[in-house]
Amino acid sequence: MAARTDVFDLASLGLSPGEARRLDLDVEVEPLTLGEERYSAAEPRVPVRLEVARLAGGYSLRMRFDAVLEGPCMRCLEAGAAAVAVNAQEVHQAAGEDLELRSPYVAGDELDLRAWARDALVLDLPSQILCRPDCLGLCATCGAPMNEDPEHAHEAAPDPRWAKLSELRLE
Repeated sequence: MAARTDVFDLASLGLSPGEARRLDLDVEVEPLTLGEERYSAAEPRVPVRLEVARLAGGYSLRMRFDAVLEGPCMRCLEAGAAAVAVNAQEVHQAAGEDLELRSPYVAGDELDLRAWARDALVLDLPSQILCRPDCLGLCATCGAPMNEDPEHAHEAAPDPRWAKLSELRLE
């Protein structure tokens, strides 16, 4: 059974430089707001595979997990879902001046696994969360769901910019 954790103490592993460990943990995935709509994981706690390798002066971290994010379809607002496979890596070198080698998720020897999982999930999301891949969305004129009636159509109103042309008499 995986341990439940949101902040993980890397020092508790007692790793020497060059050593590595693989851990199975559970982490809470917080709900997200995208385009003013709320999306949440189907399971609020997801199993995470964490790989920690000790470097001279820091850590190399890898996190993998699968999650299903549920919320409104971005085209028709019906219930939608997206399966996401996360494979994220971080390097944290506490010593040195290079800020790019410092992970924002590591403070001292504590890894904020919850924040890292949330950010990695957002980065791996598809561009749209849909109810189905071929969702037709809503009618631009009346807002009717196009999935229920794909033949739904309205007679287009003439463009008022061309109205004067209708007054022309070509006889």
